[in-house]
Amino acid sequence: MAFESLSDKLTAAFKRLRGKGRLTSGDVKEAMREVRMALLEADVSYKVVKDFTKAVTERAVGTDVLEALNPAQMVIKIVNEELVKLMGGENQKLNIGSKSPSVVMLVGLQGAGKTTNGAKLAGYMRKQGKRPLLVACDIYRPAAIKQLETVGAQLNIPVFQMGQQNPVDIAKAAIEHAKKHGNDLVFLDTAGRLHIDEQLMQELKDIRDAVEPSEILLVVDAMTGQDAVNAATAFDEALGVTGVMLSKLDGDARGGAALSIRAATGKPIKFMGVGEKLDMIEPFHPDRMASRILGMGDVLTLIEKAEQSFDEKKALEAAEKLRANRFTLSDYLDQMNQLKGMGDLGDLAGMIPGMDAKALKGAKMDEKALARQEAIILSMTQAERDNPSILNSSRKKRIAAGSGTQVVDVNRLIKQFEAMQQMMKQLSGKNMRKLQKKMGKMSGGGFPGLGGGGFPGFGF
Repeated sequence: MAFESLSDKLTAAFKRLRGKGRLTSGDVKEAMREVRMALLEADVSYKVVKDFTKAVTERAVGTDVLEALNPAQMVIKIVNEELVKLMGGENQKLNIGSKSPSVVMLVGLQGAGKTTNGAKLAGYMRKQGKRPLLVACDIYRPAAIKQLETVGAQLNIPVFQMGQQNPVDIAKAAIEHAKKHGNDLVFLDTAGRLHIDEQLMQELKDIRDAVEPSEILLVVDAMTGQDAVNAATAFDEALGVTGVMLSKLDGDARGGAALSIRAATGKPIKFMGVGEKLDMIEPFHPDRMASRILGMGDVLTLIEKAEQSFDEKKALEAAEKLRANRFTLSDYLDQMNQLKGMGDLGDLAGMIPGMDAKALKGAKMDEKALARQEAIILSMTQAERDNPSILNSSRKKRIAAGSGTQVVDVNRLIKQFEAMQQMMKQLSGKNMRKLQKKMGKMSGGGFPGLGGGGFPGFGF
């Protein structure tokens, strides 16, 4: 999980501050030394760290903080505000030009993830109502065109390619193609190199000058740390980058690149890749990221994930069935499938304020187990799904044989289902109202479409 080690160290530093009734300027400076070390170990550039801790210290040693009723919380508030400022203040959306199609030029070093993350971004923009076209302008890397066609097919997004022809000609022809076929957003997947060289930059400049993109988006590998910052600076000086997409942010526990790039280049981080699947892309919100780093959660992103993953009508129906004790195994399977779409349970836990994300680190929906459960449920008759209590030993043997599983697997599924029903009974009445009230306070009304404010995937 990104920023995990930084978050742990900052939490430890602030815990010591909370243990003091009143703070002295010495207490603040000692805490800032720990913050400085934590940032440097997270691979944040030295200059950024120096400027950041200086800004926090100047604000934190003021009388307003030292004389506050809860000075430790005031220091954390200042650190949070400075982190937000460091990462750009607010989310910056993709630049969409006034004329159609708008062109987004994806640039970056080879291996940064341009092809995959460009496709992810195209898929994300389609959900926003756009009609994207992916364009294969990388004529050098073996299988680059095939890779783009593969991810395009998986996302059902058209791909334009002209084989090994001149990339400038490909880009210009793609725009004409987009005009004829109603594509209003064109993503140019350009070539990269293992290092920055003059030939690469000249080709990218030629493409830029030929098509005048509304956005030049630099894709950088978050796991490369300071090298990501160096690459961003070089590409910006040569091309005039308008924004950054961080790839592989889920694979780096340090996350220093995210804290350094904005300060080093002045260019906003607009999106981040947070997993291998093609829907695992998120807009980069500095305020939400700062909250995650400081262990304060990120409820807004969690709600957005829930809204994307869950069918509101189905969730409301499931909630009503649970209240009326009419929740069936078919409903149970449907809810589990929707929960699976939300991703890594450890990352989700980190978005909930006060939740110990480490306790669920690496936790995922077991897709093999889910497949077994689905096979078992689909091997039942409708009457058996509606009323599992009629399942005797002969029925269980038939279901196990039909699903390619064992009777013990059938029994395990039924126990899980019964445990869930029991939990629902305990959460009825007053307990349910208390839970809804808590969720309402936390997220401004619970998870939309999930039965009035409850846990995603369980329809309550």
